[in-house]
Amino acid sequence: MTVQEISRVVDGKRVIVKKPELLIPAGNLEKLKVAIHYGADAVYLGGQEFGLRSNAGNFTLEDMAEGVEFAKKYGAKIYVTTNIFAHNENMDGLEEYLKGIEKAGVTGIIVADPLIIETCKRVAPSVEVHLSTQQSLSNWKAAQYWKEEGLHRLVLAREASYEEMKEIKEKVDIEIEAFVHGAMCIAYSGRCTLSNHMTARDSNRGGCCQSCRWDYDLVQTVSQHKDAKELPLFQEEDAHFAMSPKDLNLILSIPKMIEIGIDSLKVEGRMKSIHYVATVATVYRKVIDAYCADPDNFEFKQEWLDELDKCANRDTAPAFFEGVPGHQEQMFGNHSKKTTYDFAGLVLDYNEETGIVTIEQRNHFKPGHEVEFFGPEIENFTQTVEKIWDEDGNELDAARHPLQIVKFKVDQPVYVNNMMRKNILQ
Repeated sequence: MTVQEISRVVDGKRVIVKKPELLIPAGNLEKLKVAIHYGADAVYLGGQEFGLRSNAGNFTLEDMAEGVEFAKKYGAKIYVTTNIFAHNENMDGLEEYLKGIEKAGVTGIIVADPLIIETCKRVAPSVEVHLSTQQSLSNWKAAQYWKEEGLHRLVLAREASYEEMKEIKEKVDIEIEAFVHGAMCIAYSGRCTLSNHMTARDSNRGGCCQSCRWDYDLVQTVSQHKDAKELPLFQEEDAHFAMSPKDLNLILSIPKMIEIGIDSLKVEGRMKSIHYVATVATVYRKVIDAYCADPDNFEFKQEWLDELDKCANRDTAPAFFEGVPGHQEQMFGNHSKKTTYDFAGLVLDYNEETGIVTIEQRNHFKPGHEVEFFGPEIENFTQTVEKIWDEDGNELDAARHPLQIVKFKVDQPVYVNNMMRKNILQ
């Protein structure tokens, strides 16, 4: 792909004309709507069969159809993961399921198994076929092969480097999707059997229990005749380790990916909260739009990094993007990056005349707490909660109960589906 195909000069200023798709995960209909509302160009989701996230909410065919109708209103697309490695018993019902996906109106499916690729092309020809990252694609010859097999898009291995991505785009004319944010697997692009061995749940057929993220200790067995003892090799309390790398975070590398023509920037996390989905989508949307509007004068804002830190996640790193990662990108000790913010509520309504907002509570808050509102229609702002009322106008000393509907006065206008978070250090 040439520079001229990616950008052009308009009124003396270079702009990006090939803006990449922002692809956000959705574990259920609520998350799908939040993802699109907060800036996703496309959403990927799992059905109730043939996917790798059996513990996510997942979608019925009716849910998919509803999601497609919602997405169409915003010009967004829906992709469905059908990326198991199928065994013989998994073939039953496949054709009917793929026909149902086509009828629901989804744009494409994400597939790893050649059986499902062939079946989809045969029984649901209007559905785009995207190669899953489970196929570990990291070279242009393999990309050329899959193009000749008739695939529409290739999702690269998480282990693919920037230079490998660049060469693939230069040599093969096919859409390329790359992960930019979210969990990394200890195995090669998810080809793991730890879960199979430790819990009898097949990770490549939707049963991964993430046993790589459990806490492990190194011990030595000291045998004294019949009394064998296991003694820890380390005495420190924080010496636990996981067979797991830090999560992926390529927010600083988005400009480089745009300049080589990556077609879709993918965020991982179908089991994450709506607060996570909204926060990550918001930040990546801002970075993509700002860079594409004026790439030569683009400056990265610290506030974007600060915003990402407000949603709960593990420590992050660029993984394989700049080459083979070192030991610094492995998880040791505490696995979670501490955030000082909790998702406190979702805006259901706002009265312009009274300045009263109606909130669906998601975490405890009370008068005197400082809260922050954010959303695509507003600039983030903070304020102190004063009086709180229930739906009947009774004053409350706190919003205590999950999903409780409460009201209070805000200083600035807010909109339906804006979110409210609170600093927990208060």
